Amino acid sequence: MSIPYSASGAVPVRHERGRDDAGPRIRRIETFCTPLVGFVRVTAEDGTIGWGQVSTYNSDLTCMVLHRQVAPWALGRGMDALEDVIAEIPLREHKYPGTYLRRAMAGLDTAVWDWRGRVAGQPVAALLGGSAGRVRAYASSMKRDITPEEEAARMLALRDAHGFDAFKVRVGAECGQDRDEWPGRTEAIIPAIRRAMGPDAALLVDGNSAFSPARAIEVGRMLEAEGYEHFEEPCPYWELEQTAEVARALTIDVAGGEQDWDLQNWKRMIALRSVDIIQPDILYLGGMTLSMQVARMGQAAGLPCTPHAANLSLVTLFTMHLLRAVPNPGRYLEFSIEGDDYYPWQRGLFVTDPYRITDGCAEVTDAPGWGVEISPEWLAKSSYTCSEAS
Repeated sequence: MSIPYSASGAVPVRHERGRDDAGPRIRRIETFCTPLVGFVRVTAEDGTIGWGQVSTYNSDLTCMVLHRQVAPWALGRGMDALEDVIAEIPLREHKYPGTYLRRAMAGLDTAVWDWRGRVAGQPVAALLGGSAGRVRAYASSMKRDITPEEEAARMLALRDAHGFDAFKVRVGAECGQDRDEWPGRTEAIIPAIRRAMGPDAALLVDGNSAFSPARAIEVGRMLEAEGYEHFEEPCPYWELEQTAEVARALTIDVAGGEQDWDLQNWKRMIALRSVDIIQPDILYLGGMTLSMQVARMGQAAGLPCTPHAANLSLVTLFTMHLLRAVPNPGRYLEFSIEGDDYYPWQRGLFVTDPYRITDGCAEVTDAPGWGVEISPEWLAKSSYTCSEAS
């Protein structure tokens, strides 16, 4: 269906073309979604296309926001004007700030970057100043309802099968206010994973806003004693001062930022030195354009960028391209180890699976754009909406 902004079903263009609107203009923005994942196709006036994605989870709501509050500011604009459009949308929609607007903007942004890559015959990483190539990955567990012994066993299997040499597990309970998933789990899993993986493995943990500063520092001391190198989101992510207190007290790198979509919050986080590693999520933040901006903010402050990429929708592929292009890449790519049994909605998204880990590395190919095609069978089963310039 088309969004009914006018009797014809076309969306009225709400702007005047600027100096950067040269080249083909955006004629159509289409979404294909389920409640859990949503893809976006942009079509230029010459018929060329690009594919992107809104953020996962409540993607059907996000696609509604895209058609209602993003598409009207983008339709009719030149593909070369993306950066201006991304800067303008939050101003035009200033009464509606928040994560849904940014998650919707990400769909437009990533689709236009794919269009640019397809037209140029280059991967997005190259357009951003980088290149195709390998990216070291860490095996990222999403589970807390797993014993330390079971977690260690599957990490060993992944090491042997795919060559991973870096691994992340979960501690505490998500937003747990110092509670553990069950009593003693944090104290048990930290040494158990080190003993299983050996002294040379790079080990990381994620607290998911689990702890108060005092408890986070206590856990951090355990991590330091076992040679862990990355302590993610130890305190409630919105409490920047609490995270800064933890970062000052520990020698282990404290990481965070995955939830943050507001550039003002990013400026404050960096000024406070709340974290040692910045972790923007490309789809939570609003797309590649804004994520590159945050990465450069981190570079200016001497902070590496290890983005959040917690599932195998397109967000991990976007992150691979970003890590091949930013001047301050972190040590590794987050690569979810949870398959279709954990995330059934990941099944059958792509014509060819873009995710292969060899010797612990993923690879950005030299294929144009994102280098991936969405499965026609999946698209045929999705909910479809179209916004088109009048």
